[in-house]
Order: sequence, then C-alpha cells, then structure tokens
Amino acid sequence: MANFSIPGGPPRLGIRYNYLMRTILIGVAWPYANSALHLGHVAGTWLPADIFGRYHRLRGHRVLMVSGSDEHGTPITVTADKEKKTPQEIVNRFHAENHNALKRLGVDIECYFRTTDTFHKQVAQRIFLTLLEKGLIVERASQALFCVACNRFLPDRYVEGVCPHCQAPDARGDQCDRCGKTLDPADLKSPRCRLCGNRPEFRETRLHYLRLPALSAKLEDYLKSRKGWRSNVLRFTQNWIKEGLNDRPITRDLHWGVPVPLPGHDGKCLYVWFEAVIGYLSAAQFWAKDSGSPEAWEEFWTNPQAESYYFIGKDNIPFHTIIWPAILLGLGGLNLPTNVPANEYLLLSGEKFSKSRGIGASLTECLEAFDPDQIRYHLASIMPEASDANFSWDDFIQKNNDELLSTVGNLINRVLLFAQKTFGKIPQPSAIPGPDEAMLEAAAKRHLEAAGQAIEACEFKKGLREILAMAQAGNQYVNGQAPWKLAKQDPARCQSVTYAALDLCRCLTVAIHPYLPFSATRAWSMLGFDKPLGPGDWGERAPKLEPGRLFGEIGPLFRKIEREPVAP
Repeated sequence: MANFSIPGGPPRLGIRYNYLMRTILIGVAWPYANSALHLGHVAGTWLPADIFGRYHRLRGHRVLMVSGSDEHGTPITVTADKEKKTPQEIVNRFHAENHNALKRLGVDIECYFRTTDTFHKQVAQRIFLTLLEKGLIVERASQALFCVACNRFLPDRYVEGVCPHCQAPDARGDQCDRCGKTLDPADLKSPRCRLCGNRPEFRETRLHYLRLPALSAKLEDYLKSRKGWRSNVLRFTQNWIKEGLNDRPITRDLHWGVPVPLPGHDGKCLYVWFEAVIGYLSAAQFWAKDSGSPEAWEEFWTNPQAESYYFIGKDNIPFHTIIWPAILLGLGGLNLPTNVPANEYLLLSGEKFSKSRGIGASLTECLEAFDPDQIRYHLASIMPEASDANFSWDDFIQKNNDELLSTVGNLINRVLLFAQKTFGKIPQPSAIPGPDEAMLEAAAKRHLEAAGQAIEACEFKKGLREILAMAQAGNQYVNGQAPWKLAKQDPARCQSVTYAALDLCRCLTVAIHPYLPFSATRAWSMLGFDKPLGPGDWGERAPKLEPGRLFGEIGPLFRKIEREPVAP
C-alpha cells in the first residue's frame, strides 16, 4: 500500500473490507472557481454523477462522491486581474456560490473540497516528492514564453494564438476550444499576450517534468484491461498514445498555486493539471478525517474490489485516462479509474457553453426561475453522452409541459387524488390479480430493471426513456380501466385497479428518485410512507403499499411553464 494517509500520518496495513456490498468512488471534474457554474457543467458532469451516485446508494452500495473548486488555475488570476481583486477573493466568492447552487440542484456529494485548502496542498506536495524520489519527475532547462511589456513569464492561459490543428484564431496556450486538442504555448502560431496583446518571446527557465514515457507500457496494459468505456473516450485516449507520450511539464513560473516543495524554487508552483487531479485523493482523505474515521478513505482507494468512476467533459479526457492513471501507477497501491464516462459538449445556438467566453445560462440564474427537477429532467433528456447536444428554451418548455408534467406528474397526481377521494386510504386489492394487473406489474418491473441497467452503464438518457415508458404504460392502463366508472359498476374491481395503479406509481417514484429527488421525495410521502427512500430501496426491496394506510398530503408534483407572449 502506498504511503498516502493523512499528511504526516503512517500508512495503514491489513484493512478488512466488506465485499458484500459494492464500494464506489465517484469523482466529478473540478470546475474553476472563477465564475458561476452553467448548464453545460450540469449536463456534462454534475447531473450524470449525481444520478449514478443516487442510484447506487438506493441499491444499498457504499458511495463516496468527491469534487470541489479548482482554485489555482490561471483562469482564476485572469478573472482577478479583470476585476482588480485578489485571486483569493475570487475563489472565495465562486466556491460559495457554486457549492450553494449544487445543493439547490439536489446534488448529493460527500465532500466538496477546495484546492486552496492546506490539507490538499500537503497531499499534492507529498505526491510530487514521492514521484521525484522514484525518478519519475525530472528537472531541466526549458523554454517558456515571456512578455517583455508585462515583465513576466506567461501562464498557458495568458497566451492566445492560432491553433496548429484546426486554425482557430483564439486558441489558448493550454487547449483549443474548437477542436479540443491539448496544447503547449509553444505550439501556437502567432502567439500573443492576453494581457497586453504584444507578442511574447521565449526565455529559458527550469521546470519539472513528469516522465510519461517511463510509464507508457503500464499505461497501455491498463487501458487494454478497461471494459465498457465510451468510444469517444477510447478514441481520444488511443490517439494520444498513438502520437507517442512525451515528458509533460508539471511546474510553472507562478505565484498563485501550490508551491514546489523544494529549496530554491520560490516563484514556482505545481502546474494546475497535475495538482488538480490529486484533489480526488485529497478530498477523500479530508472527508475521512473530517468524518472522524481517518482511514475510511482507504476502502475506496486500496480495496481491490472498489470501483471508481470519473465524470468529466471531453476536454478533460487525457488528464483522467492518461495523466491521472500515470500518477497513480507511479505511486503504486492505489486504485486506477474503472471508467471515465466523459460527455461531449452542451451547445447553445450551436456554440459550446463556456464560462470564459460568457456563453450560456448560469445554474444560479436558472434555479431562480425554475424548479431544480425541471432543470434536471430536461438536461437528463438531452445529456450529451455520445455527441454534442443542443439546448433550446423551446425544447425545455415542451419537455417540461408535455412529458414531465402531462405524463409523469399527471399519472401520479390523478391516481392518488382518485384513490383518496374514493377510498380515503390505500385500497385492498383482490387476492388474485387480473390479467391486466399482472401485465401492468410486469411492465413496471421490466422498465425499472431496464432503467437500472441503463444507469449502471452510464446511459442516463436511455434510463430516463424507460421511466417515461413506465409512466406511459400507467396512463394507458388507467385510461383503459376507467376506475371512475368501476367505482359505481364494480367496487371490488375498482379497488384492485386502483391498487395496481398506485403500485405502479410506487415503482415510478423509486425509478425517478435518482433523476428527480425532490419530486420523488414528495411523491413517496403522498403515497403514505413515513420513512423516505433510503439505502436498499431499489426494485424488489423497496417498501410495499399497505392496504389501509392513509395518504400523505397530495398536491401537484410539477408546474407548467408558461410561454412568454410574443411581441406583436
């Protein structure tokens, strides 16, 4: 086992693991704390991770979800320069705002951490020193862009220029947003300083490099062992490998970041792409310490049966399928990513949602106007899993009104209202269900199982379609059986039909919980359950309806979104 317990503490050996339940680590890409989260972040990383985590908790598995604010990147200092504030003031503001927005959205995360936290800095520095001692990090002279007018070495995002791959005129020094290629400032054509617009010049400095070629063989073996990865992730990763791995700089001439923990290296910090991914480990260790069980993180990181899933956008693929695995391989004794289900981009009018370019609605703004489950439903329905997806407000309104409200909400609301008005409590069904009730029960079970399988495979749109199909089956059943007529013609039959419809609503409530937690909680209470849905309540293990139990307070689950009138 690697020596990565709490900074300064000894490693723990001989841990006993519980193999009766699955142990799942969920890592979510760390957003820069330089502006508000937007809907692209939600659809690309946060919502799929939360659906996945909620589902597995409901299955009774042990889940640890970690993420936080990436507070050391040059986007932070760029924003600070623009607003004439300190970087710390910027990150304090947006860390709080984004964390609060995620809570309001219903994201259930065990640890939302910060890379400016001293604990994280200690973990990152110890990992740097460990890899240095192992000979996997080397220091050598390097050429870096220097702006004479600004009298400073330029961090990657302070450099813009023409992308050498797609010729985009505004590629950054670390990445091109148009083609997604990861860049080095030296790759750019016609580079210019983002601060003053002048052309920088190359000057010599000394940097540390991670020796990726030394880990290439282990990386290839690791990648060959991965099963069920998305084709876009494999293709992106394989292209990197095919082009040949080179040493990657992991330090920069900066004053805002995790300092290089070596004497004589003042003014040098760990490069953010190296330091930020370490946050998954430092956040897990901090969570364990903060929860009063300092060794609890090891169950997720050193247990050979534990699984780890990293939910990211496609621009982060190589850092999670090559760089982070390389760091973990270099350290030894820590689990490698089981899967990296990266999403494509969410587009608005054909353009990528982007904080740095001001494209797209912020999550905070949307939460002021809409219910969180309305946002979650629509983004889950268009999630960019295999290709870029386009967001439009017309589609958002249509799906809310015609699917969420009219299909899912209408079924639950009308069945419960009818049952309460007619019987006042959960009715008693006949001992032997009729063929229609048996078919409805089979359909509910089939759709619930299919939804679970889809979520397991990180196919969240498919899972949502199964849930919608379950609601459609329920509406068809109610329309066909017409229990309001049976109440007068055949009261005993009416009881069985109503119970069957209520039971489908129970299954539907369980199914929507990972996607729509607020609505599921209300619906579960309406069905008369005293305790909320909890661990182990998925599928057949979910609590059953008890005839004679009183209903909770019944009301609409969803509200209609009115279209604003078009000006004449």
